[in-house]
Amino acid sequence: MKDKLNITIRLADLDPMAMSVKLQEEEIVRSAEYNVNLVWSKWMEAYKKNKTSKEVLAMVAYQFAKMYLEQRQQSQATQEVLTQFEDELDQMLLKVE
Repeated sequence: MKDKLNITIRLADLDPMAMSVKLQEEEIVRSAEYNVNLVWSKWMEAYKKNKTSKEVLAMVAYQFAKMYLEQRQQSQATQEVLTQFEDELDQMLLKVE
């Protein structure tokens, strides 16, 4: 069985893009395609008078990159809290013994 799948995605009004993805990644790639196109189409309606399609797509890319970085920062902060908690718990348990 093939571990890769050849798919084609279409973002905004750009030409279709062929790519090879792992089978387990197809759902996330399709979801990303759907969400980018959803935001792009809504923003095209809102900005159609003063922005080009590519400008709106750049705005969408920026928004998704910003959200990714915010989530990564939040994840790192959560990891730091968990690490501190684990250290404190270890100290408490070591004192009990």
